[in-house]
Amino acid sequence: MELVFKALADQNRRKMLDRLFADPGLTLSELIHGLEMTRQSASRHVSILESAGLIVIHWSGREKLHYLNPVPLVEITDRWLDKFTHDNARALLALKQDLEGNKK
Repeated sequence: MELVFKALADQNRRKMLDRLFADPGLTLSELIHGLEMTRQSASRHVSILESAGLIVIHWSGREKLHYLNPVPLVEITDRWLDKFTHDNARALLALKQDLEGNKK
């Protein structure tokens, strides 16, 4: 799980995961479109995500396609988040969002 937390710590990597959730099977160029990073930096980020098991890479001919693997995220949810999702925690979050004007 340590590698997953490390991978999730970076905003660009989280954006990459969001893109793969919305549109699976992206090439590296598609994955980083609009993000301000070089291909070398993107490859490093992808390597970290792959090491954490958060993405899976599949070759299709000469194209390298990237897919989200949600299993490590489910493991984190089961281990670290579910115990905090009781009714009281949800009520406090709703109150916080109402007070801040940030309904999500």
